[in-house]
Amino acid sequence: MELQDKVAVITGGTSGIGKAIARRFIEEGASVAVIGHSDEEGEKVEGELSALARQHGIARCIYLHADVSDGEQIRRAVTTVADRWHQIHVVVNNAAVMKTGTLLDTTEEEWDRTMAINLRGPFLMVKYALPFMPPHSAIINVSSVHAVATDAQSTAYSTSKGGLETFTRALSLECYDRRIRVNALRLGAVDTEMLWENPAVKSGAEKIDMREVACPRDIAEAALFLAGRRADFVSGTVLTVDGGRLPILGSHAS
Repeated sequence: MELQDKVAVITGGTSGIGKAIARRFIEEGASVAVIGHSDEEGEKVEGELSALARQHGIARCIYLHADVSDGEQIRRAVTTVADRWHQIHVVVNNAAVMKTGTLLDTTEEEWDRTMAINLRGPFLMVKYALPFMPPHSAIINVSSVHAVATDAQSTAYSTSKGGLETFTRALSLECYDRRIRVNALRLGAVDTEMLWENPAVKSGAEKIDMREVACPRDIAEAALFLAGRRADFVSGTVLTVDGGRLPILGSHAS
């Protein structure tokens, strides 16, 4: 198993992409802490994934409540993981919010919240987890094609994801001597609540071609690659996992 005896922490791990990554990691032998803010969802996921973990004999799963933008809550969550399992081998910064609308329609509070979850969250998670991460560990930041090809209704979200990719490259330099790899996944459309709750999608203004939509497990497979030893020589890069959506977006634009 690729992650046997490893410990992973996944933010936004109670649904969608985060839950799929947690499940895949457990299938490969990891003990996983999922971080979320809905205790109802978290406890449900903990029960479901703990049952899966028992099938594999050594893997385990716990849910921890935390707002990723709150430094003290993240520090406590990381400390809980370290106290229980001593080390952290994989961090997946998956938690995100998407604000749609023009810049003039975006309130200061909405802008700040987007940056707090999508950028401050990964900063805090890494800041507190890094001291517990041994050599050959991995940090995976979940980005979006919006960092490269976006639209006039996604300025806040696109800005945060562009910043996250820069954060990835800079952090990989900082982690070089530690022999900790830092990479990002640049995702296109994924079959999650965030996609279908997008006002443009719900209204029909943005048409979704199901051939361009990934399932969460597709993303989990890419995350597994970056988390494990197969990616030992991969760091400071952004892996686009979008089913070819970026070239398609370019084609649509033209």
